[in-house]
Amino acid sequence: MRDEDRELLQAMFAAAVAVAEPGAAMRSCLPEPPRGRTVVIGAGKGAAQMAAAFEQLWAGPIEGVVVTRYGFGAETQRLRVLEAAHPVPDAAGVAASDALVQAVDGLGEEDLVVALISGGGSALLAAPAEGLELADEIALNEALLASGAPIGAMNAIRKMVSRVKGGRLAAAAHPARVVSLIVSDVPGDAPWEVASGPTVPGPGGRSAALAAVRDYAIALPGRVADYLERAEEPPQPGDAEFEHDKVHIIASAAKSLEAAAEVARDAGYTPVILSDAIEGEAREVAKVHAAIAREVATRQRPFAPPVAILSGGETTVTLRGSAGKGGRNSEFLLSFALAIDGVTGIAALAADTDGVDGSEDNAGAFADGGTAAAMRAAGVDPAAALAGNDAWSAFEAVGGLFEPGPTGTNVNDLRVILVR
Repeated sequence: MRDEDRELLQAMFAAAVAVAEPGAAMRSCLPEPPRGRTVVIGAGKGAAQMAAAFEQLWAGPIEGVVVTRYGFGAETQRLRVLEAAHPVPDAAGVAASDALVQAVDGLGEEDLVVALISGGGSALLAAPAEGLELADEIALNEALLASGAPIGAMNAIRKMVSRVKGGRLAAAAHPARVVSLIVSDVPGDAPWEVASGPTVPGPGGRSAALAAVRDYAIALPGRVADYLERAEEPPQPGDAEFEHDKVHIIASAAKSLEAAAEVARDAGYTPVILSDAIEGEAREVAKVHAAIAREVATRQRPFAPPVAILSGGETTVTLRGSAGKGGRNSEFLLSFALAIDGVTGIAALAADTDGVDGSEDNAGAFADGGTAAAMRAAGVDPAAALAGNDAWSAFEAVGGLFEPGPTGTNVNDLRVILVR
């Protein structure tokens, strides 16, 4: 890939992340200080950075605790930061969930709870419902991750088998007022979908969860399946305990795509944002993006080059029993590389804005029309790697991995395709 293409792609990623920086994003959404206590809770890959930013912005006394992924911590002075496993929960996540519940226990009407929520909170808030154990939640998450189901379907199930998801954490804080500041990583920015909505109740219930199991043929662990049949319905948005709560989406894929588009425009490219809410199987979504890029490169339609094609959202990967390495962005780009094999004038980056894509430490990868050939020259069959969900190994062989490290925010995936 040309150095100038790689540099522009990296600059667009940096702009997308910068506009979602917690301090700048939450400044205009701070609530009025309460007469009573201010308790801060939080969960997600960006929770520690959000906590550190909130400390700088909040003048009054605060207390509380947040949980983030191992290695994603940040230095705080007044708020406690815990770390737990992601994407498969562990005992530290159970302890962290208990700590958040304890933090909001016994609050009164004059107290304020500020919830700092970002993507990744579902796994970090491991809190099996009464009658279930951590092993059940681990087995459930593994089944969901392998299923290829979209995030909404996964969350419909998760919130039915949890003590904190689906608005239950906010309900535990009642009668205190709860203000949720949310960095959205879900298509459409529905606040109850981010981290499975611990402080924001959403529509749906047992029937929606059972429909998701049926529609996506999800192989639920036996104990979870049995529990789901008798689980209590979650809180609903109109319930009295949420009457005075407020919800703010402080950062989202839409805002980050617009920031990246401005960088492309300044570099002489016409930016085109396809959507901030694209879902579907990563390798299939890639074929559609590749078809558009090829049409632009070879026939100058439907957009005239030079053009930067951008999209966001969250694709999925259905595992096929392999032991490959990678994530949805790496898999998207490997499929994309195969679909533009030999086409000149195209360069692309697909990356998770939190800095980590799937099972490894890369956020995603770079590809152009020569990437597939370079993989073959390096002794890697890109088609076989794709079939085995081993995109990481394929890109590692050609130096194509993108490794910015944890970013401190999470507004889902960023896909950028440059067509000269």
